[in-house]
Amino acid sequence: MPDTPVLYVLNGPNLNLLGVREPDIYGRETLEDVRALCERAAGDAALVFRQSNHEGELIDWIHEARDKASALVLNPAGYGHTSVALLDALKTLTIPIVECHLSNPAARERFRHRSYVSPVAAGVVSGFGPFSYELAVKAALKLAQERAGSAGRSV
Repeated sequence: MPDTPVLYVLNGPNLNLLGVREPDIYGRETLEDVRALCERAAGDAALVFRQSNHEGELIDWIHEARDKASALVLNPAGYGHTSVALLDALKTLTIPIVECHLSNPAARERFRHRSYVSPVAAGVVSGFGPFSYELAVKAALKLAQERAGSAGRSV
């Protein structure tokens, strides 16, 4: 792992439509607004912020994070409820994973109550709109710092 923490923030399908897609659920902030919030929350950490509507691309980025990231924040969007392949990719990581959602899936449709990401995540932040990302970024970096400290090196 690099001396400067590298945080991957990965976003799943339809999050490119933030601000216009169901604003009553997801808010009016765009994905670029969320990126800016994450950059501020990450401070001196290097931020890799990406979004894809394609499951395989998300999996490739998770594989990339194995060697390049200190921690991962993932908003899997709909794939969180359906993708065993995403779960299998996440299981290969040894870095902290924080699951993040703008809305609160537990307060929504029944099919959203199950997450394939949660069993491998250190924690889940949901229901706070874009502020969920700020909390998730800070939590992920704190976990990475603690992990590095216990390994006797800096993040």
